[in-house]
Amino acid sequence: MVNNIVIIVAGGTGSRMQSDIPKQYLLLEDKPVLMHTIEAFAPIATDIIVVLHAEMEKYWATLCRNHLFNIPHDIVHGGSTRFQSVKNGLQHLKNKYSEILLHNTAIAVHDGARPLTNRRLIKKSFEMAHKGKANTLAVPSTNSIRQGTIGDSKAMKRDKIWLIQTPQTFPSQLLINAYEQDEQPDFTDDASVVEKTGTSIYLLESNHKNIKITFPEDIEIAQIYLKKMS
Repeated sequence: MVNNIVIIVAGGTGSRMQSDIPKQYLLLEDKPVLMHTIEAFAPIATDIIVVLHAEMEKYWATLCRNHLFNIPHDIVHGGSTRFQSVKNGLQHLKNKYSEILLHNTAIAVHDGARPLTNRRLIKKSFEMAHKGKANTLAVPSTNSIRQGTIGDSKAMKRDKIWLIQTPQTFPSQLLINAYEQDEQPDFTDDASVVEKTGTSIYLLESNHKNIKITFPEDIEIAQIYLKKMS
């Protein structure tokens, strides 16, 4: 049996959203952002793990009841950093599955506040991981790029610059082993954690509709994309 597992990281506090509740719980077309995110993976993932801040678990359960949301998913409590939250999700999987089952498994890690991911790309990402290719969705930069500080910067060639998205998907044992490392400041995402083990990361070209809800105006942008997609 082949398993496609996704760990959806939704433990953020939404400090940049100027809102009383974290961004993943804000309404997008009359439904919380996180529900859209889970729905994107539901037809493809054999198991969905949602990592929440411990204090938000009861609130999430209430939202699920109010919206009659019944897609099966396991809840795991997040850690103090994203690295720790993903590690908690992986520990849950190790407790739930035998080591033999995990050998036939690909694990995707996805941002809970990224609700509009194309299902074709999700499927492709899992397929690449089952072929041994650690991969991340990404889009080529369309802007001119400079590297440095406000007072000292240099132009860079944008044709080799990619903007990274999620999901980031890996053969299960590769990801589990990578997260045995001590956390480091340059671990900005799961691909950087896996890359530290000497593994190459493949880029799967995505699109700009795969927006991450970060600022208040992002909800309005996502609503426009969602209407066009539907």
